[in-house]
Amino acid sequence: MESLFKDLKLLDIHQDLLRNIPSLIRSENLFDDLSDSPEDWNTAIQVELDGKPKDFISPTPIIHRPFEDSAWNNVIDYPFKNSNNSRFSAGSYGVWYGADSVETTIYESAYHWYTVLLSDAGFNQDGMITERVVYYVRCDAALINLKEKIAEYPQIIDPNDYAYCQFIGSRLHHEGHPGLVSQSVRNIKGETYAIFRPQVLSASQIYRYYSYEIKGNDILVFEDGKKKILKISN
Repeated sequence: MESLFKDLKLLDIHQDLLRNIPSLIRSENLFDDLSDSPEDWNTAIQVELDGKPKDFISPTPIIHRPFEDSAWNNVIDYPFKNSNNSRFSAGSYGVWYGADSVETTIYESAYHWYTVLLSDAGFNQDGMITERVVYYVRCDAALINLKEKIAEYPQIIDPNDYAYCQFIGSRLHHEGHPGLVSQSVRNIKGETYAIFRPQVLSASQIYRYYSYEIKGNDILVFEDGKKKILKISN
């Protein structure tokens, strides 16, 4: 194991990564069940904002309010505060995962949705749907490059056993490294990024909405909930 860490190289990353998370394609007004009046909705939004830290208060809350919480908490901060078992963590710390392309985010997130979330719960049934949103997120960091080690250590991209990767992640996280770059397991042409420190991420921006639907043994992927762009066979 120690030999893996010999001669590791860094990649100086200054680019947008793509982050794929669950989200409703059509946004919902969280207060429309309390009143039929748009004025009452605005009042409720302002009351909610008044109770937040100063960083979240906007001079135009009706415009910015849907993005202030979600853009930071959901897109960047959430994985660090809600740790779970993943490829580069056994669950004792959080990891933010991003990718180099929309295709890679779709293959990775579709696998996780179908295999981890639905199959483990027995809900991988025909017709099941999830709605997603892909964000651009800026990353500025010197990241450990694992791509050059895959030929020598193929267990880095083992499709099922995460033990080796979790050891790598544990050491890098403990030593304070901001993150790493590796080959995507579900889309071998792509790259995935495992980030351990939120301060290297910033400036999130919505790219596009997608939805996945189980159809027989396939997952159908739709852009903006309408145009079918991909079929993934399970």
